[in-house]
Amino acid sequence: MTCKLSLATLPEAAITAAVPTYERASLKAGIVHFGVGNFHRAHQAIYLDDLFNLGQDHDWAIIGAGVLPSDAAMREKLAAQDYLTTVVEQDNNKSAARVTAPMIDILPVGDAKAIIANLADPVIRIVSMTITEGGYFIDASGKFNPGHPAITADGQNPAEPKTVFGLIVAGLKARKEKGIVPFTVMSCDNIPHNGVVTSNAVVGTARLSDPAFADWIKANVSFPNAMVDRITPATGQREIDLLKDAFGIEDNWPVYCEEFKQWVLEDKFTAGRPALEKVGVTFVPDVTPYEHMKIRILNGGHAAIAYPAALMDIHFVHHSMEDPLIRAFLGKLEKEEIIPIVPPVPDTSLTDYFALIEHRLLNPKIADTIPRLAQDGSNRQPKFILPSTLDNLNQGRDVVGLALVSALWCRYFAGKTDSGKDIAFNDASADRLHAAALKAKDDPMAFLAFDDIFGEVSKSDLFRKRFAQAVKTLWEKGTRETLQRYLDNKLAV
Repeated sequence: MTCKLSLATLPEAAITAAVPTYERASLKAGIVHFGVGNFHRAHQAIYLDDLFNLGQDHDWAIIGAGVLPSDAAMREKLAAQDYLTTVVEQDNNKSAARVTAPMIDILPVGDAKAIIANLADPVIRIVSMTITEGGYFIDASGKFNPGHPAITADGQNPAEPKTVFGLIVAGLKARKEKGIVPFTVMSCDNIPHNGVVTSNAVVGTARLSDPAFADWIKANVSFPNAMVDRITPATGQREIDLLKDAFGIEDNWPVYCEEFKQWVLEDKFTAGRPALEKVGVTFVPDVTPYEHMKIRILNGGHAAIAYPAALMDIHFVHHSMEDPLIRAFLGKLEKEEIIPIVPPVPDTSLTDYFALIEHRLLNPKIADTIPRLAQDGSNRQPKFILPSTLDNLNQGRDVVGLALVSALWCRYFAGKTDSGKDIAFNDASADRLHAAALKAKDDPMAFLAFDDIFGEVSKSDLFRKRFAQAVKTLWEKGTRETLQRYLDNKLAV
């Protein structure tokens, strides 16, 4: 016996899942959120659901928004179930389902007039976003690119914007004209100093059409930096069927995630905020130490294991961590080249943090995939791996392991695993990376020619030497033997 998720069927869902203790009708909007995908619904929405379950701050409900075709598909599926979501939290030895209800509407996707009207409503005090690393129109150095065609179009036609940042600019302008306090713009994406990156995008977009207003935004709007963390794989038919079979709930787009979650947020808001500290959010004056820790150790770890696992035909993340070579490779890399250059974090042991990450990556219930970790490397490598490489080089430290990570990425983009299977790329720069990786078999420096990716790192003689040796060994000996040589301290020459 199953129930199709809706407000009317919450009593039936409560037989197998936790359900809200608050009445959805009691909620009032306070947040517009762009990008109501899996991570948002497993993270920000969960914290708000927890807060609402305490009977607190019911005037901070979420209205969803989006600009992409995928956002329209999500709107259709969630609208059919009253914007409810079933979230299944999974640790290694248990699974628990909960139905969440902090979202009360999703605006028509791409309807600039409707979105701007909501952004201009004084009840909206926070505009947040989860639009992925690639959605911020930035280059490898993190600088905003005002010359992108989509941004240029919004600059030329600011009254009918099509990008998230153009819409935010228009919403802020409408509020200013009405004398309404500006909302806080809060990024929930996995980007170093995401608040600064978001500010650059909003101010940079505004500057194309109204430089004076751009200056006003810079002076009056808050863009707090945040560190967000929760492993949340994509939803497919497998997850939909699992929910139905295990919990008897039919959800058009459930979310499966790990039990662990973390949110560290700078307490800088222009128009108030919900009391999220009551449900586990850590408010700090500066998120930088936490950000470095997570991006270097966790996200860098993801990037490190993705490509050897892919080359060894391993599909699931937990299977890669069960392979002794990959787990030992990650451990040596973290302990020798990543953790030592991560600045201290208040009240946190970096060694214990890495042990927690190992536990999380070994979680078989999540079924996170290597293809997910391997995607979008042209955006992720410059953010998660190469900063650690550069810091080591600047401190006069060796980079045998980090150069190997870059070499594994290069070998991956040659297009075939060690067994000869084709690799399906998921990267905006796949064509140029593939061509360069093929050349790198005979000329490793061909892969380092992308200044927008490697920047200063590629100019280091030591890095170039270590990278070339690793590429050569990967082609001659294969991934397993190369990892073993690294572990035996025999890779560097």
